[in-house]
Amino acid sequence: MELVVQDLSVARGGLPVLSGVSFSVSQGQALVLRGPNGIGKTTLLRTLAGLQPALSGNISLDREAMAYAAHIDGIKSTLTVEENLNFWADVFELNEIEHAIACFELGSLRSRPAGLLSAGQKRRLGLARLLVTGRPVWILDEPTVSLDQAAVALFGAAVKAHLAQGGLAIMATHIDLGLEEALPLELGQFRARSTLADNFDEAFL
Repeated sequence: MELVVQDLSVARGGLPVLSGVSFSVSQGQALVLRGPNGIGKTTLLRTLAGLQPALSGNISLDREAMAYAAHIDGIKSTLTVEENLNFWADVFELNEIEHAIACFELGSLRSRPAGLLSAGQKRRLGLARLLVTGRPVWILDEPTVSLDQAAVALFGAAVKAHLAQGGLAIMATHIDLGLEEALPLELGQFRARSTLADNFDEAFL
């Protein structure tokens, strides 16, 4: 399995932010997007995941192969930890959640309503959803937000295991997850030329 992106152009708010983005990621590899805030990392990830259309270009894999995790944890506050994971396992037609609970050390929290979790615990639950999707491509936008050092280590181990099983990951993160398989991609080289007049006030966008 290989994800090949060719000459991809993406926009935010109708304005091009990246153009000509090309890269390939093979199974067992992780690609880490680099660049300053606002360069278009989130826009690129959302486009790859099929949450918004590209302006142009090609993405080789179907979006059904991808699981997306971003700043919103995607959990129901009235459901327990176990019920949340069972819900997502049913959505993706998988029947096993114990591995996800173990990987993110949620066992002692399994019967607690998600609304009563701390921010870090909610994040762990949100990331545990990745393990019940069965999808080989993980698209991750700042996945370690709200995680302490121990939880970051749990997440790093989950990503390593995913890669070792033939998966691949594309992520935007400023945290070193200790992934020897990680390849950096500097997005500055793909910054789109502005089509705005030099004196245009972007505050009105």
